[in-house]
Amino acid sequence: MYLVKTPWALKKLYPALTWNKERDKPQIYLTFDDGPIPIVTPFVLNILKQYNAKATFFCIGDNVAKHPDVYQAVVDAGHRIGNHTFNHLKGWKTDDDTYTQNFIKCDDLLHTDLFRPPYGRIKRTQIQRLKAVKPDLEIIMWDVLSGDFDLNLKPEVCLANVIKHTGNGAIIVFHDSLKAFPRLEYVLPKALAHWADKGYSFGIL
Repeated sequence: MYLVKTPWALKKLYPALTWNKERDKPQIYLTFDDGPIPIVTPFVLNILKQYNAKATFFCIGDNVAKHPDVYQAVVDAGHRIGNHTFNHLKGWKTDDDTYTQNFIKCDDLLHTDLFRPPYGRIKRTQIQRLKAVKPDLEIIMWDVLSGDFDLNLKPEVCLANVIKHTGNGAIIVFHDSLKAFPRLEYVLPKALAHWADKGYSFGIL
């Protein structure tokens, strides 16, 4: 089970992590996890281009190695890149040494100061280890979880959820993955059209 809107109490428990941005202007932050892959990532790039929107792509290192042309297309389009580990490791079930080395393996490809832990699961000790490796590292969580990865979630409900819970400064998670694509393909163009109509701009982290 997951929550679409991140609880205030959870943000207070981990104040060193970035959950949202400033709330004083109508700007939102689109993020995409788990790519880059053929078909899905190019679809996302095309929709973003239609709305002149920039986003942050939290990339799995193994996918970057397998699909360097797709990755380069993301970079060439002017989007921001974040580390999502090399093998999509779940921090709670991974020892700190393995987790840190997997982060470094991905960083050797991406050279970025942004990181998002897969599943949002990371131990405090792992946070410390990663920041020891990269002191300027910013760990990006989220304000709104689209749920596009949920095979049981109807696309219409996914769209309603993100629209309902997105406001100024929101960091929104989508996934450029095959698993998410049936919902993402429906939701992303409609959500972008809605937000653009409401006067939101699309910031970059």
